[in-house]
Amino acid sequence: MLRKSFVCALLLVVISVTVYAAEPHKPSAADKCAVCGMLVTPHVKWLSQIIFKDGSVMFFDGPKDMFKFYFDIPKFAPAKTQADISDIYVTEYYTAKPVDAKTVVFVTGSDVMGPMGKEFVPVTADKVNSFMVDHKGQKSLKFDEVKVADFHSGNMDKSHADHKH
Repeated sequence: MLRKSFVCALLLVVISVTVYAAEPHKPSAADKCAVCGMLVTPHVKWLSQIIFKDGSVMFFDGPKDMFKFYFDIPKFAPAKTQADISDIYVTEYYTAKPVDAKTVVFVTGSDVMGPMGKEFVPVTADKVNSFMVDHKGQKSLKFDEVKVADFHSGNMDKSHADHKH
């Protein structure tokens, strides 16, 4: 009996510390990009989101603004940190389906424009080479390879400033 109780207690501990991946959220018609304030639902093919461990979610009109938020969370959400993030989803270019941002490659400098102009285009690893050729991509980066300096290459930063809300 003692052994059975021990096994049950151990199972409860394992279950309670298992990391739970949140499902992507569906934005409402009123949800806006946490960086630029643009409505996100007209741009579902570019939708990105950061889900926090407390269940709150921030939506973005594209990966570029999601990365701007990610690199400067205190500016946009002072009570949050990167350590508070549970999951990050982006919409994959070819399937138009939400995927874990850490499982795709982001192509910059291509001729594919997002809602805010130049964009970090998320594609699966098996499609990167063909996307780079077909759309004149300049650089491909995994999630952890994207740096703040990438916003200032290939006119990435100018396209957002020119946009009118």
